Amino acid sequence: MEKIQTVKIYDAEYETTYTAHIQENGDGWIGWIQEHPEVKCKESTQAVLLKTLEKTLYETLEADWEAWDKQIEEDIKAGRLDHLAERALEDLRAGRCKDLFSVIGTETKSS
Repeated sequence: MEKIQTVKIYDAEYETTYTAHIQENGDGWIGWIQEHPEVKCKESTQAVLLKTLEKTLYETLEADWEAWDKQIEEDIKAGRLDHLAERALEDLRAGRCKDLFSVIGTETKSS
């Protein structure tokens, strides 16, 4: 087996850089994404492997996002987040909140 190479893959949609580890393996190439170990691929060339890793990573991120979105919708419907809303309203009534625009320095407030 050849030495493991590290390649950075930038995902513009999620604005995140991921680390791909790739390695020549016999007559092909294998690779995986460090931050998402479930993303593993094998291809005949390095170029094809990198494209496949990028595509598989994107599909994995999309599936994770959809699962998260579904879970939060279920949590909202089941009332599992109600205590957070109640706590936020208590903080607001007690004056423990700041105007977001004053904190981030935005010049104009949207209505």
